Amino acid sequence: MSNSDSPQKSTGLHIGEAGPGCKKTDPMLIIDHVKKSFGGLTAVDVEHLEIPKNAITALIGPNGAGKTTLFNLLTGFDTPDTGEWEFLGTSLSGVPSYKVAQMGQVRTFQLTKALSLLTVLDNMKLGAKNQVGESIFRALFPRSWRKQDAEIEIKAIELLKRFKLDTKQADFAASLSGGQRKLLEMARALMTDPVLVMLDEPMAGVNPALTQSLLGHVLDLKKEGMTVLFVEHDMHMVRHIADWVVVMAEGKVVAEGPPETVMNEQAVIDAYLGAHQDTDLGVVTGRISIIDQEKDK
Repeated sequence: MSNSDSPQKSTGLHIGEAGPGCKKTDPMLIIDHVKKSFGGLTAVDVEHLEIPKNAITALIGPNGAGKTTLFNLLTGFDTPDTGEWEFLGTSLSGVPSYKVAQMGQVRTFQLTKALSLLTVLDNMKLGAKNQVGESIFRALFPRSWRKQDAEIEIKAIELLKRFKLDTKQADFAASLSGGQRKLLEMARALMTDPVLVMLDEPMAGVNPALTQSLLGHVLDLKKEGMTVLFVEHDMHMVRHIADWVVVMAEGKVVAEGPPETVMNEQAVIDAYLGAHQDTDLGVVTGRISIIDQEKDK
């Protein structure tokens, strides 16, 4: 995208100096002392983190930094060893994933969770919450849920049109490409009318033709008043759309701030390239130089 196409960034998101654990002016999600270990290996150790409201926050870091594990903890798909967190002032500690989604905090997955043997439309309809027909008793009486089901279907088709999947609504989800599955999962998440959308590597495995479309949809979420927290490895994309960046390494938050400043911090460079990378490269270069000199002799 050209500079003229760059999205309007949100500013004034933090209080005081930007840095790990800094306070936000209007936080939606507040995380305290959340730790998770697997067999003695600490996957997540977040002392304090606040996610600002009505902004796009990127969660970045090398593979194994704990980003997806943190997502799993915050959305009720896994249980922390210690810690607590609040969503819009309500504690979510110990709340199961389906209730977290009903409260307005939804997520997508790095490996999409579309139900392959259901149609695209049926996948969408499953995302709607508070469905009367989900009751075993009421399911026996179609008259009690048929009207609501028709309304859900209309909403699902409207979202499929927005994500350019309406022509696929009768197809099985298994027939979709990887990028189309990403679009379906994002569209299905919107069936719950969320206020916080958490996207786990939305661009992973997506061909360039659909990447631009996905970028536009992420920006649209913010325009519609939603808060976005996403995991991503594409630093160009992060710089382009993120209002705020949180950097994780070895389970900890090592830096956070606006993308134009935090991406140049030494802690971020070390997290991605390894500490003292320049020294290591110098040693290697020195060895190559000595070998070349010996060959010349």
